[in-house]
Amino acid sequence: MASLKVAVIGAGSISEMHLTSYQNHPEAELVAVCDLVEERARQAADKFGAKKVYTDYRELLADPEVEAVSICTWNNSHGEISIAALEAGKHVLCEKPLCTTVDKALEVEAVVRRSGKLLQVGFVRRYGTNTKVLKKFIDAGELGEIYYAKASYLRRLGNPGGWFSDIERSGGGPLLDIGVHVIDLCWYLMGRPKVKSVTGNTYKKLGNRSNVQNLSYYQAADFDASKNTVEDMANALIRFENGASLMVDVSFTLHAKSNEVAVKIFGERGGAEVEPDFTIVTEKHDTILNVTPQIDNSTFDFMAGFQNEINTFVDCCLGRAELISPVEDGVELTKIISGIYESSEKGIEIQF
Repeated sequence: MASLKVAVIGAGSISEMHLTSYQNHPEAELVAVCDLVEERARQAADKFGAKKVYTDYRELLADPEVEAVSICTWNNSHGEISIAALEAGKHVLCEKPLCTTVDKALEVEAVVRRSGKLLQVGFVRRYGTNTKVLKKFIDAGELGEIYYAKASYLRRLGNPGGWFSDIERSGGGPLLDIGVHVIDLCWYLMGRPKVKSVTGNTYKKLGNRSNVQNLSYYQAADFDASKNTVEDMANALIRFENGASLMVDVSFTLHAKSNEVAVKIFGERGGAEVEPDFTIVTEKHDTILNVTPQIDNSTFDFMAGFQNEINTFVDCCLGRAELISPVEDGVELTKIISGIYESSEKGIEIQF
């Protein structure tokens, strides 16, 4: 018998990962799907066996049968819906980013504490096998103190359009959509140090390059080539209170030879590359070694990562595990991302 009754709010592309993972979990029962477009919600409900369909998340949250929700909506609604769900007595798995503003993120954090309910932020790359294995090495002191990290998530052509390119709904472009993944991954592996300052730059030079032919890429359901109000790319230097630093660059579109995802961390006793392949760098007997851990997926496995994330959420809701990505981490990442945008806009370093 299923032990946790869940609902998914928002039936866009990312919800497929949540719905599939809940369906695969023997102790999760999907009872409802909600979307502004009723037909889309109904199609998802029929496909994944949910018996109820809603178009208003408030009505779903009033359903006493629902014990927990995944929020897979536009970024600008994450905070509002998370607060409503917590106040309705539901546990929450909120897709990243937690919020688009620091004030709203702090409000969500306060409601989490007041409600006594769980909120897990959807930093899915924390749940990849390569990340979990590397974290064990780091926690055991194999790499020593992590003092520097570097991350890139570059698309040469990949502005999804639709709500992704509408700053009112998305809150930002590649920095907030894909950059948050690699920033969080580095920050998590570095031990989650408190941010001290950020210096950032954002650029709007190329637009969505919808004129380019012969190369395909993901486009949102409401893609409109004439609408784009987010940045093309961003870069930043992030400093932490413990003296460590992180460099990052991300793009939806860039005159680059190829797409690139690279995550590297460097410590006093060793280093590691998490993407594009998992390698640990160390030194033994006066010789540098590049160690290749033998695991099924040396890079991030998208579906397995989401399954691990959902498994953890269900376990936490059932009282069997502690959160890996709590609301406090969502607040700190919101501070970092917001600081980068503010730094770019004002042309100054932002101090915290």
